[in-house]
Amino acid sequence: MSTLDVHNRSGDVLHEKELADAFTDVEVNGPVIHQCVVAYLANQRQGDASTKTRSEVKGSGKKLHRQKGTGRARVGDAKSPIRVHGGVAFGPKPRSYRQYTPKQVRRLGLHSALADRFQNKQCILLEDFTLKQPRTKDILNMLKALNADGKVLLILDEHSPNIHLSVRNIPKVHSCTWNTLNVYQVMWHDTLIITENAAKKLEAKFINTGSEVEGQD
Repeated sequence: MSTLDVHNRSGDVLHEKELADAFTDVEVNGPVIHQCVVAYLANQRQGDASTKTRSEVKGSGKKLHRQKGTGRARVGDAKSPIRVHGGVAFGPKPRSYRQYTPKQVRRLGLHSALADRFQNKQCILLEDFTLKQPRTKDILNMLKALNADGKVLLILDEHSPNIHLSVRNIPKVHSCTWNTLNVYQVMWHDTLIITENAAKKLEAKFINTGSEVEGQD
């Protein structure tokens, strides 16, 4: 069992929490993590880049000058790709860049990414908390108390509008719920702050206990 300290928002240690080795100490599968990240970034592309071919460019189809006797090159009409304002040869057209990743691969990638963060001591466990109203200053004070620098991801047990609104004003600090977490989020951030209940649900999700809670991979 791995033992981690559970902190409050002031940075004080409240108690210790044990997490199963099957959750935190598994072998990190780098190639699967890479595949999941590449697929995630590809799926974010709009794929709406478009250029006009010579058949779509406005212009006359008449041959610009006679074939011989002028000393010029043998060109066709003004819409030729080799001329200024002509069409584009082999230019981009709207397409889908989407990559399908099987659910089990996504699951393994997320498990490996989380295990990597736990093994490198880049995870902080936090007591469950709420905010009565959006207040960015409270989140900043919490990050300072926890010595969380750089890019920070706050993983919550359930969606909290007040926490979300408080976090989104801070550069490089984001929040999400445990069941919307993905591999790219885990790898992009330097530090993960996980609430106690969120850690419990993630553990149940990946070690296949009888009380497993299903979420979105």
